[in-house]
Amino acid sequence: MGLFSQGVSLILSSPLLAQESAIDSERVKYEQARQAFEKFEREHGNYVETSNTKVHFLTWGDPKDVPLVWIHGSFTNSYEIKDLADSIAQKGYYLIAVDYYGHGLTPIPSHEVSLYDVADDILDIMNQEGIDQAVLGGWSRGAYIATAFYNSYPDRVKALILEDGGTVNINTHYLNLNEQELKNLTDELFSNRPAYTTFKSEFEAYQEYKDKSDSSLQFELLAWIAQDAEGNYSIGPGIEDLFHMKNQEQFLMNIYEPSNTPLFARSMAMMDPIKIYQELNIPLLILDPVNEEDLFPFEEENRALKKLHPDLITHHIYENTGHNIHYEKPKLFIRDVLSFLISLNK
Repeated sequence: MGLFSQGVSLILSSPLLAQESAIDSERVKYEQARQAFEKFEREHGNYVETSNTKVHFLTWGDPKDVPLVWIHGSFTNSYEIKDLADSIAQKGYYLIAVDYYGHGLTPIPSHEVSLYDVADDILDIMNQEGIDQAVLGGWSRGAYIATAFYNSYPDRVKALILEDGGTVNINTHYLNLNEQELKNLTDELFSNRPAYTTFKSEFEAYQEYKDKSDSSLQFELLAWIAQDAEGNYSIGPGIEDLFHMKNQEQFLMNIYEPSNTPLFARSMAMMDPIKIYQELNIPLLILDPVNEEDLFPFEEENRALKKLHPDLITHHIYENTGHNIHYEKPKLFIRDVLSFLISLNK
């Protein structure tokens, strides 16, 4: 082999070139993911201009079918229901999944807003879609937003589906702890919290957050990544400020002094669902997970609520299940949700 050939061989086999080749390959995958995301948005994505902001939402199914509005949990977005959407739509339901402030493709408004403002935005979506009444469903914080909607617009709700949230005041469990127990709980919560990280490009953020063991494009991840005011990319910029949960002090203030917190946090902390549902007059499905580290251990309160309205409330308890039922046990979730929806027509 000549000197020239040896030199070419050394260059081609160099670690630097191999690294650059790997980066180029990953960039190709990212571009494919971006194209898939944009295609999905063309097929399912929609917007409505409200008095608060430009709200993004996804739809599946036939608009002539029974409408089901789904409201996601904290730090996620409308894409959380994507893998279950076809199973719901194929059974004759028009599924609408909403992004509320700072999540997915909906920005945080420049003025203070509350859970009840999100309810107003959902009403605007229903009006734009020509929907008089819908089934409202939500997970975690989304369940509280569904409750806020029912509180504001009961005549526009056909039924409710509340997945681990929305039925009991959010601070009930915390206020039953003594000061030291609550301090220990929040110490653990914030000591285990991952550091907030920003990236110079969407590509870098996508590379960091994607599941390396999954060879699919994972294009949904792009709905989580957003640009902050400084032009950097991260997951959910501004959400911790919106929730007033940036640090342990703010978290405890939401519990002990909710009236002194910003409006969005205050509207969550001071909502009294048990009072709201005293006069329940529509069917309600409560999906209630139970485990040793239960985030919302409200089984007894939910049983009491069912006793108050035995003919209207369906209460399912999921043993050894974490906060996110629809992710951990999707088959059970779909079975119970569809069974409930079908019962509405009987």
